[in-house]
Amino acid sequence: MNDLLNSLVEVKIAEEEDFLKIKETLTRIGVASRKEKKLYQSCHIFHKQGKYYIVHFKEMFVIDSKLSNFSEEDKGRRNKIIELLQDWGLLKVIESEMIKEPLASMSQIKIINHKEKDEWTLEAKYNMGRKKK
Repeated sequence: MNDLLNSLVEVKIAEEEDFLKIKETLTRIGVASRKEKKLYQSCHIFHKQGKYYIVHFKEMFVIDSKLSNFSEEDKGRRNKIIELLQDWGLLKVIESEMIKEPLASMSQIKIINHKEKDEWTLEAKYNMGRKKK
């Protein structure tokens, strides 16, 4: 588990309330099916051992010891989303070189404006904090 945590992108948040702000923001960033007006959330904020990480949902599968096909494209999308969150002042990346390469283009990411949120179906492919049955 520690080796895996070392490969994740650690971030610093200014205040505890920022966790919920980031969590909500991430529900509105991902890959869209414009035809169905459905957005698939790409990343989550993950809190473990007093540290915060922004992770792609496929990285969470690996953490849960499930099969995952986390690709360079997924990594690029994750890195771009982390870069956006940092640009918006929501967090600070601890090791910024971890998100330099690969970096997806904005054409691969859809951001739903908060005001438009109710017009879309927001879907997470991974549910954080749910206990296994």
